[in-house]
Amino acid sequence: MRLGTKSVLYGAHAFWLHPWFVALAWWRLYGFPWDPRLWVAFLIHDLGYWGRANMDDELGELHPFPAARLMGRLFDGARPAAIWRRGSETAPVGRWADLVLFHSRFLSRHFGVRPSRLCMADKLAVALEPWWLYLPRVIATGEVTEYMALARDPAGKYGRESRRGPAAQSRREWCTRMQGYCRAWALEHRDGRRDTWTPAAPPPADDAGANHA
Repeated sequence: MRLGTKSVLYGAHAFWLHPWFVALAWWRLYGFPWDPRLWVAFLIHDLGYWGRANMDDELGELHPFPAARLMGRLFDGARPAAIWRRGSETAPVGRWADLVLFHSRFLSRHFGVRPSRLCMADKLAVALEPWWLYLPRVIATGEVTEYMALARDPAGKYGRESRRGPAAQSRREWCTRMQGYCRAWALEHRDGRRDTWTPAAPPPADDAGANHA
């Protein structure tokens, strides 16, 4: 079973648990999510990890696209006048599609747009989970190995986190630092200000090179 599938089934992005923490985080940041379309977004936004071999490689970074396409078809109405394109993935431009697509900080940086409110809620959700609930799941799936390796690399995609101090010596220490960073990032950017913390990710080898077409 691939890592992304395990993550969706019982790991960091468990479909039966993670959406509840996203909803709680949204409530903390923006008030209770009365709109049922938000609950659909909470439920499906990470399902694109299904079948991915890794969480944070080129393909893993494209995981919001399938859910964004579905949100666009369900709630954005008429055929879109434009699409977002990265590598082989596309999604329609629209209010609800964009909410899901730009829950990724890295896609937001790539396309030169502000992260969506779902991004802030998604990051705060990780910080709201008790460590004893989150950490055993990512250990069980094996995700923790990839996450900790990325956190140790000052030149990598999580470089800002890596430069906050010496590399974590234990999984528990890594989890505490990661959750602290996610909380700080979400609270800093809750008002939609420009994200200066997240490094730009390199484009995929087959990137079309255009924001939308």
